[in-house]
Amino acid sequence: MAAEVWSIKRLLQWTQQFLKEKNIESPRLEAEILLAHVLGCQRIDLYVRTDESPDEGKRTLFRGLIKKRVEGCPVAYLVGQREFFRLNVRVTPAVLIPRPETEFLVVEALRLLKDRTSPTVVDVGTGSGCIALTIAQQHKSARVTAIDISAEALAVAVANAKTLALAERVRFLEGDLLTPVAGESFDLIVSNPPYIASAEIDTLAPDVRNYEPRQALDGGADGLGVYRRLIGMLPGRLNPGGQVLLEIGSTQEASVTALLNECGLFGNVKTFLDGQRLPRVLRAW
Repeated sequence: MAAEVWSIKRLLQWTQQFLKEKNIESPRLEAEILLAHVLGCQRIDLYVRTDESPDEGKRTLFRGLIKKRVEGCPVAYLVGQREFFRLNVRVTPAVLIPRPETEFLVVEALRLLKDRTSPTVVDVGTGSGCIALTIAQQHKSARVTAIDISAEALAVAVANAKTLALAERVRFLEGDLLTPVAGESFDLIVSNPPYIASAEIDTLAPDVRNYEPRQALDGGADGLGVYRRLIGMLPGRLNPGGQVLLEIGSTQEASVTALLNECGLFGNVKTFLDGQRLPRVLRAW
């Protein structure tokens, strides 16, 4: 029998079925992302190159990535990037993989900043820098500060800023929450803090609990530990008319709203829902 021709079309068909059998949630999409990465092209290019047959070297690389994916490694770490708000953001195991839900926080931040000239913004717990860099890229006069306690995470964010030509627009500081900006105040404070309860970490999907940085996931015994500390630091950190945007877990609306109300700084707290109609962002002003 003639040897099977492993064209791009056939590689994608086989890999999609294989990933489906391994209970990968989006088998076709992930097959395309990994193959496009190996071939050094865009996903859309695969559809006009369906009859091409990658050489054995490329197929070996592809097989290696598929093996790692089935073992649990997230696709974003395998290809080293994730799309966020139309930006290609570099990611490594030192940072949380940006989620679509976090884009809802960015949308609201940009809406609040739209009519402001040179607003000051601080992103607390910046990770890959996706929030801070998107705000800087979309609002040309915003003065953005990005803070993270992890030196490794901050290095990824700085690298992203350089790649996106935003290094001169964002100030990066290492430290715990608002500690590095003691004495400073801002027009907008944004944060996507760790909010998973410690005991729940082991119940997360394997590709999250085994690969993403626990420091970026673990919110303490009840998942609210970082919110308490951050909200406790807010007095004196907001300019007149300043506001706060926090991403929350879908079950934390009432708890974090109570913390914001108890701090005595805000007259209003509003909830924004994500694409699944779940509470995802709180705005306080």
